[in-house]
Amino acid sequence: MDQQAPKPAIPPELAELRSSIDNIDAALVHLLAERFKCTQKVGRLKATVGLPPADPGRETAQIARLRRLAEESHLDPDFAEKFLAFIVAEVIRHHEAIREGVRD
Repeated sequence: MDQQAPKPAIPPELAELRSSIDNIDAALVHLLAERFKCTQKVGRLKATVGLPPADPGRETAQIARLRRLAEESHLDPDFAEKFLAFIVAEVIRHHEAIREGVRD
C-alpha cells in the first residue's frame, strides 16, 4: 500500500486570506469584463467616425496616471504599467477587428 503523510492542517488565518484573495480575483474578472464592454463600445464609435484604433496620446496620459495611482497605493508602478499595457494591447486588437468589420 502506498501511504502518504497526512497533509498539515491549513491554519484558519490562511484559509481566511485565501478566501479574500478568491473574492478579489472574482471582482477583478468582473471589473475587466465591464471595462471590455465599455472599450468595445469605444471601438465601435471610433470605427463609425473614422478614428484609429490606438490613441498614443491618451495611452501616455493613462500610463502616467496609473503610475501615480500605483505609487499612492504602494503598488509597483512598473507592474501597474505592464498590466495596463497588456490590457491596452488587447483593446487595440479588438478595435482593429471592429474597424475591419465596419469596413466590410
